[in-house]
This record gives sequence, C-alpha cells and structure tokens, in this order.
Amino acid sequence: MFSRPRIALLVSLIVSLVLGWFVASHYVYEIFIGLDESGFPAGAALERLVQRLAVFQDAAGQLLAKEAVTFVPYFSQRPTWAEQDPEVFWQALVEACQRIWQHPDIDRDRVAGVALTTQRGSVVNVDKNGRPLRPAMMWLDQRKTYGLAPVGGPWGFIFKMARLTETVAYLQQEAEANWIRTYQPEIWQKTHKYLLLSGYLTHRLTDQFVDSIGCQVGFIPFDYKRLRWSAGWDWKWRVLKGIDPAILPELVSPAKPLGEITTAAARETGIPKGLPLIAAAADKACEVIGSGSLQPSVGCLSYGTTATINVTHKKYIEPIPLLPAYPSAVTNYYTIEVQVYRGYWMVEWYKEQFGQLEQQEAARQGIEPETLFDRLVDAIPPGSMGLMLQPYWTPGLKMPGPEAKGAIIGFGDIHTRAHLYRSILEGLAYALREGKERIERRTRTKITELRVSGGGSQSRSALQLTADIFGLPTAKPHVYETSGLGAAVDAAVGLGLHPDFKTAVDAMTHIGEVFAPDQKNHALYNALYYDVYKKMYRRLKPLYERIRAITGYPK
Repeated sequence: MFSRPRIALLVSLIVSLVLGWFVASHYVYEIFIGLDESGFPAGAALERLVQRLAVFQDAAGQLLAKEAVTFVPYFSQRPTWAEQDPEVFWQALVEACQRIWQHPDIDRDRVAGVALTTQRGSVVNVDKNGRPLRPAMMWLDQRKTYGLAPVGGPWGFIFKMARLTETVAYLQQEAEANWIRTYQPEIWQKTHKYLLLSGYLTHRLTDQFVDSIGCQVGFIPFDYKRLRWSAGWDWKWRVLKGIDPAILPELVSPAKPLGEITTAAARETGIPKGLPLIAAAADKACEVIGSGSLQPSVGCLSYGTTATINVTHKKYIEPIPLLPAYPSAVTNYYTIEVQVYRGYWMVEWYKEQFGQLEQQEAARQGIEPETLFDRLVDAIPPGSMGLMLQPYWTPGLKMPGPEAKGAIIGFGDIHTRAHLYRSILEGLAYALREGKERIERRTRTKITELRVSGGGSQSRSALQLTADIFGLPTAKPHVYETSGLGAAVDAAVGLGLHPDFKTAVDAMTHIGEVFAPDQKNHALYNALYYDVYKKMYRRLKPLYERIRAITGYPK
C-alpha cells in the first residue's frame, strides 16, 4: 500500500516521579514512534523534570535519536502538597516533539500512529472545554481529608467484621476527590470531567474525554478486577462520596484507538493531523512489558522514586487483600505489584544529605556523580558489616502499616557513610525480595528471573547486589526508557504491525547486560534476610505504634 514503510508515532507520555527526573521520551520505530514522559523528583533540594524523546529506527527497537526538556516537577503551597499547572506538562510535550522533528533521520511523513503513557494517580479537574480548573494534584501529594463520616450501612458492617474499618478510613483520607470536594466545593461544582493526567493529555491531543483502561490507577471508582468503572453497588462509591459517574471519561482497552490527532494538537506538536492515538497504559505497566516481562515467572523491578516489583498475570490476584492488582498494558491482563513507597527516593535523599563531596568531585572531574557513588558501594563488603536498614521512610497501608517508620540497626564504630549508602541499597532489595515472595505465594508461581528498570538500574553495583540478594539472574533491558518502549508495543499491536503482544514483545524488547548472583554473597545475604531483616518489622512494630501515639507522627 505504501511505497516505503510508515512509522507509527508512539507518544508514551510517562509522568512518573522517580530518582529526581521527570522524563518524557519519544520512541520512533521503523513502523512507529513512541513518546515517553516520566518524572522523577531528585530530593529535597534538587527538583527538576526531564522530558526525553527516544527514537527507534525499526521494530527491533534500535535507538535512533533522543531529546530532553527540563522543568520543575511540582510546587508546594503548603507542606505535604504537590501540585503543578497541567499546561506545564503539555508545553514540555510540545517542545519535546518539536525538537525531535529537527533530527535529520526523522521523517514525520512516515509516522503512522501515536501512543501515550503517563505517571499514575495525578488528577486534573477540567471544565466543558477541557480547561483545568485548578492545578493538577500530583501523586506525591500527601494532604489528607480528616473528619469524613465513616462508611456506614451494609458495607460499614462488612468492613467492621473484616477488621478493615481503619484501612477504609485511610482510603477516604487519601482520596484527592474527597479533599477537593470538601475544601474547594466551588471547583468540584464546576468540574465537567475528573481526569487522570493521561486523560487530560489525551484530550489535548484528540479533543475527546477518553482514557486507556491501562492508565486507571489511583483513588478512583474503578473496578480493577473487571477493568471498568465500578458498578453502582460497589463500596468505592461510598468512599468517594460526591463523584457523579458522568464526570468520568470513557475508557478504552490498551492497543485500541482513543481518537485522532486534532488540527490544534498537530499545529503545536508537529505530529501529523489525523494520526490515530492508540491506548497504552500507565508508566509502570508499560515498563513491565517494555522490559520483556509477559510471564508471572519474570519479575520486573522498578528502581524509581517508588520502588516496585511487578509481574504480568492473566488472573486478577491481589498481592495484599484489598490492595488491587492494576491494569496491565496487555489487554485483559493484570500487573501484580508490591511497592516500597519511597524506594530510590532514599538514594537521592542520601546524596543530598551526605553526598556533597562526591557531587563536587564529579563536577571537578567532569563525570557523573553515580560513578563515584558506585565506588562507595564497591568499597564496602556485602552485608555492610551488619548495618541493616528497613526502608519504611513513608508509612504504608497494610504491610507495612500506617504506624511504620524507617529503621537502621547494627551501628558500630567501624561504620561510615559509605556503609550507610550500601545498606540503603541492600534494604531496598530486601524489601523487594519480601514483595517477590508475597507475589509468589499469591500466584503460586516461582519468579525465576528479574528485569530491572528505572533510574537505579543505571548503577552496576545496585544491579549486582540485587542479583546477590535475590539469588537470581538480574538483567538490564537494552534501553533505559522501558516505559516508552512498552507504549510502543501497544502501538505496534494496535496498528497491526505485530499480530499479538507476545510477538511484539519478542520482537521489540531485548535483554542487555545480565548480572549473575555470587553464591557466596547470596549465602551471606540469605542469613541476614531470614535471621534479621524478616524479623525487624514485627519486633519494632510495637515501638512504632508507641512513637505514633506519643508524637502524633505519622498521623
């Protein structure tokens, strides 16, 4: 039909805050392009967003070109708040697109389609024209709504009998919609649509209030098992009081069309008018398939601000009761996930608090600071001479619970800041290994190999100690921007360039370097994991509860 192959433009807009960068990347393949936008907060002082565009020449996923746009990830009018003008995301996307067209190897006339992936859980209230009514409330926002009436009626009785009343109250407090409705009722009254960031950007591209099922992660009335908006009798409507189903967008399955690029969007971005926008999924879900993980035996570790371990599964299985499996980037599949909320944010926290010398020396030598931080890790023996860290810098919902705190035990006069740095990496790996074992018990499937993505995957030392702690081969995907690559997979399937997801993933994702576990180190880590780490939370929990009762923190 065509004299030469067309390229499918895949706009994988990933807005996920991980390791101090906000990234938006474009992937261009011989058959398609993918745009990926991800965000990563760099810590207390270093706050920036980077929007990357990575372009791939063909369906094998070979990198052709890459661009970056930087901007501040969020602003805070009050402590614990995290907001941003939605226009900032759109303008970064526009600039990234315009830059990419300047590359001589990129021919926009050969572009055939677009796909979008964004960070999860950031919400935008818009009017009938799609204009934001207030700043986007980012997923890192920690404000809470206190004083809400507890869920009553039959659901309240069920929660009481199941000892879930406190858990449900926590969900009520955390839901952004409850805060806006309570403290900004005039905004809520004017809200025509209540969108995730993915839905907002989809509207900017297509002028349609529609979103991908794969992007639905957050405090929203979504039925994660049936992959649709919740039925009227569902308990989520009782937790999110005041949400009218009419203000929610239409949902479309991954790899299905969301709409077409409008004249206005084409004029601003340079993306050809009329190209189809193909539904992809949220950043983590795209990251999983972009890393090549389609089977529950392949675990995908994401070393980002929130560190996670995920597997793809055909069945809906909750990793922890009442905490759902999320929609996969693969149609009618699920992403089973266990989180360490602060994750590799702790690495940035360490660098800001204790790593000034390495940052200054790196600037003097003209090298990346991570090179010197890796040398710190390599200078310390596995196990950090008994310095053990429990990475609960932010409390959880159930495991860990809302009383949880971080802990470091085992200090001696031999320990230095280098030991502390290594113990942070080891503590995160211990926590993710615990998550792996929880997923294995729930799915009854052994995880036999690992793929690692996210900012932390750039550290060879982190990947080696991960392999040693898990005792499993740990692979680094062939590209860094795996979220954008996963969205490209959705575009390829949606455009008929590959007949199914397995074929697309096999053709487009590749393993880069593989780190084999050192069995001597693994034996040492096993002893520390079973005899020390696994016992820490249970034994410290009563002390955390007393600290919380005495100080009121965490509330």
